[in-house]
Amino acid sequence: MTHWVQAFLEAQAAELDAATNTQLAYARDLKDFAGFLDTRGRHFADATQDDVEAYLIRCEAEGLARATRARRLSAIKQLYRFAFEENWRGDNPAIRIAGPGRDKSLPTTLSIEEVDRLLEAARAPGRDQLRNTCMMELLYATGMRVTELVTLPVSAARGDPRMLLVRGKGGKERMVPLSEGARDATKAWLVERDAHEEVAKKKGITASRFLFPSRSKAGHLTRHRFFTLVKEIAVRGGVSPAKVTPHTLRHAFATHLLAGGADLRSIQVMLGHADIGTTEIYTHVLDERLKELVLKHHPLVSGKDGDTQ
Repeated sequence: MTHWVQAFLEAQAAELDAATNTQLAYARDLKDFAGFLDTRGRHFADATQDDVEAYLIRCEAEGLARATRARRLSAIKQLYRFAFEENWRGDNPAIRIAGPGRDKSLPTTLSIEEVDRLLEAARAPGRDQLRNTCMMELLYATGMRVTELVTLPVSAARGDPRMLLVRGKGGKERMVPLSEGARDATKAWLVERDAHEEVAKKKGITASRFLFPSRSKAGHLTRHRFFTLVKEIAVRGGVSPAKVTPHTLRHAFATHLLAGGADLRSIQVMLGHADIGTTEIYTHVLDERLKELVLKHHPLVSGKDGDTQ
């Protein structure tokens, strides 16, 4: 079964340019499914629809979220589609199984005041101040995914660009505009970054091609380190770290744009969503926020002036 998974992942990488994180998720999901089949004396080659359904029932019993179960079923279906194309199987035992759907909870976002506090905290004097400021400004100004941010090539930021070329999921490229604050932060960071690179060059260290280089194996700041960094900045800014992640800032970017009058199609393009239906979730976030403002501040609802509802 390990051979099946490896061959499938290699095909995904070669033919579909699947992102590393996507491949890692597929590998984890299929390894778990393989372990389940092994306990039943089964192999990918002879598993039945009943086996796949039993696996999904076990996942639900373990309390896995609907989104996780949906992703695992998708991985299984794609594995068997690949096996069919390779003539390893003559059928797809998962093809008739309907997914559990996704949770309908709205994404967590941040208020403009909370984002301002985060940006102010990132600007506080200290180690990596310019880098941290640049990363936070870019994230909020563009709505980039965290992987897109940490893997940005330094060439994309040269020349004080008004637009930034971002390489997203599946290798798809898109242009996103930069705010004045993000441009200023990028210029300041480039001066410091290039100075560090010049010192490293004199030591015989090859120059990095990334805007945010590091000594990690990948050569750039890792997603995990940036995730931790955002939490640290939240604490300094007096914002609950429980509600702050790189993706929360992506949500804030979209929600604040929509509240400011931007149209959904433009937001879809900037976020890199393939389907505008994904972008429409932000209209519901905005509706909930407006409702919350009314319930909190309207005099008739809050009981001001002697009235209660």
